[in-house]
Amino acid sequence: MDQWKGKVAIVTGASAGIGAAIAQALVHHGMVVVGLARRQEKMQAIADELAKANEPGKLYAVKVDLKSEEDILAAFEWVDKELGGADVLVNNAAYLKASFLKDGKSEDWRSMIDINVLSVCICTREYLKSMERRQNQHGHIFIINSVAGHSVEVSIAGVYCGTKHAVRAISQCLRRELADKNSTIKVTTISPGLTKTEATLRHLAHLGLQKALEVTDVTQALVDVLTSSPVTQICEVILTPIPNMSVY
Repeated sequence: MDQWKGKVAIVTGASAGIGAAIAQALVHHGMVVVGLARRQEKMQAIADELAKANEPGKLYAVKVDLKSEEDILAAFEWVDKELGGADVLVNNAAYLKASFLKDGKSEDWRSMIDINVLSVCICTREYLKSMERRQNQHGHIFIINSVAGHSVEVSIAGVYCGTKHAVRAISQCLRRELADKNSTIKVTTISPGLTKTEATLRHLAHLGLQKALEVTDVTQALVDVLTSSPVTQICEVILTPIPNMSVY
């Protein structure tokens, strides 16, 4: 990770769960991390703890509603102005509201599309524009997806699964777009299975599931990808707990 020390990373959904763990891991490795989430106070508490621990990097907590394009644009403008722009982008934020299609609410579908798909596209667009302005090709885009973006194993979360399949297709097109431009910016999609977070723990017993990934499993995968050689592009990483609970 030496090549990334002092570099800037943007992590969406950094107030809890996988996003918070990724932000902490990158700070531990000496990166300057900008967390984007609505719960700024939670990110600031994490930033204060990291500072007390004398971690080599730094975490900035920026309040952003990822359903608001205006908020996202303002955040990227701030990163460019105050920190010189981001080198790594981690599109982590996601929203899940499970329901059968017959019983679903339009507002929940809009939230899933806005956060799971549109915010990824907007953040990635602004990151690429910034990289182009700075003539920086030493960058990496991560999309934290889900095994739900590779197969459909349940019927109660169709729209959520749809957003995750969409993100996978978008990431594949993005990788090809960058290759067509001879860009060396890498794109990696990390798709975990069920992971223990504050949003999923309460469902484990209800679903009768005993095995789940830890957030550290996902962060370690991301760090491992960042340490790959300059000529290596790791396109997709699929993580599932043992014993394997999916078709993978």
